[in-house]
Amino acid sequence: MLTASTTLPPRLICPAGSLPALKAAIDHGADAVYLGLKDATNARNFTGLNFDARTAREGVDYAHRRGRQVLLAINTYAQAGEEARWRAAVDAAAELGVDAVILADMGLLDYATRIHPTLRRHLSVQASCTSYEAINLCRDLFGIQRAVLPRVLTLAQVAHVIQHTTVEIEVFGFGSLCVMVEGRCLLSSYATGESPNTAGVCSPAKAVRWTETARGTEARLSGVLIDTYTKGEAAGYPTLCKGRFAVNGETYYALEEPTSLNIVEALPELLRIGVAAIKVEGRQRSPAYVAEVTRTLRAAIDAAIASPERFNAKPAWQQALGKVSEGQHVTLGAYARPWK
Repeated sequence: MLTASTTLPPRLICPAGSLPALKAAIDHGADAVYLGLKDATNARNFTGLNFDARTAREGVDYAHRRGRQVLLAINTYAQAGEEARWRAAVDAAAELGVDAVILADMGLLDYATRIHPTLRRHLSVQASCTSYEAINLCRDLFGIQRAVLPRVLTLAQVAHVIQHTTVEIEVFGFGSLCVMVEGRCLLSSYATGESPNTAGVCSPAKAVRWTETARGTEARLSGVLIDTYTKGEAAGYPTLCKGRFAVNGETYYALEEPTSLNIVEALPELLRIGVAAIKVEGRQRSPAYVAEVTRTLRAAIDAAIASPERFNAKPAWQQALGKVSEGQHVTLGAYARPWK
């Protein structure tokens, strides 16, 4: 049995879809932020989000002057004939002086290892590595120092991975969930012809249409009706897995009901098993969301570190996180799965 390389308390890793969001995360207690460039090399390639060279430099400087880290997500898969774009993103990460790159593509991992050997490499959740064998292979081939686990493992399974690798393990702690194992989703490509693993978004903006009808506001993705919202009903961004569909005469969330992961009550267990980092999902969310979640999780993690045996999830923390949760519902997700 191996022991994970970290004995430090878990780091709080927060999303930065914009420079204001980055500053909000740093100002409210994030140990590190993760961000992406304004192109298909990152898995949150939404119009109006992400960083160009100028804002990335400003963000790195802002974080480093405050003793925090910046991780650059290059977590989609390079397309045949376009490898230069993805390699250029790795080169840009090295030039910017980020603290690590988050990679999924094995070819990019090889490129980063050979061309920028001193650039710290993290294995993205998009690599879909759910076993210590897969993680250790990437460690041996590419020298990865941290791996982000997909949100499909129980806490016991996470502990099993940690016990059998020297690679730091990062888990998701808050934010939107997905019914898929990250990196393996084909639903969007079925409807739109563009996979989130290549184009960077589950629902490309060019495929989204909103139409006012007598029944309400219809949300469609490449002509596929995803949902219909009545007057005054909160309308979410249309993704196939979170749509309401007619099945056997009943209309409901047939694949996945909108909800958010929230691991606050499991923090003592995450500390006990040796998780190296806790990640917040939401680069597509607002700076206000980032500030609220970062501030709340910072307080909760610090309390768990100070006294894990006496830790209790404060109602105020849960209320604050509930207000910014998807569908205003929270869950422990697979971490507390009663079946194996």
